[in-house]
Amino acid sequence: MRITPNHITLARIGLIPVFVVALLNSIDSSQSTIIAFIVFAFAAATDGLDGWLARSRKQVTNLGIFLDPLADKLLVMAALVTLVQLNEVAAWVVVVILSREFAVTGLRLVAASEGIVISAQQLGKLKTVFQILMVLALIPPHSPQWLGDVLTWATVAITIISGFDYFWKGRDLLRDTTRVVEDDTDHTPGDAPATLPALTKR
Repeated sequence: MRITPNHITLARIGLIPVFVVALLNSIDSSQSTIIAFIVFAFAAATDGLDGWLARSRKQVTNLGIFLDPLADKLLVMAALVTLVQLNEVAAWVVVVILSREFAVTGLRLVAASEGIVISAQQLGKLKTVFQILMVLALIPPHSPQWLGDVLTWATVAITIISGFDYFWKGRDLLRDTTRVVEDDTDHTPGDAPATLPALTKR
């Protein structure tokens, strides 16, 4: 069976439980810390591999466009929630990042319901890089405190900025959707349903 980019993406998702178990056991085992670090780094590094294969083989699909950032989110969120459990990162940091991810995912679902696929923006990709670097800095128990702090604050900042960027670029979609909902409330039972203006698909 030929390996497709989506197979690699699904494999990355499958590595998440392995990583979480290793990270939870890192309190009592330095070997588990090493395993957690390697598994996370490998899963994060293969993010570029599935994207490169999809483009080089001309196998870019809507499913892949959806699964690729989802795999990144699941990996990072699993890492952050586990690090909170281990008291390696403040809970408010995870709340901010989770709120941004849910909000952007909601925007993508609204777009998808209208037949529009919102692919990852450059700021979104930069946000993912910072999140990965932050996690890699927090996994080793003896890593410099200042490094973790700097990467955490930088990650929070770029996460918030990239979230605003997504919603600013999707404001026309949100405005049109809101207008349709408002128009529907003014219809009598015999009226024809309102339709959304044609939008350019990405």
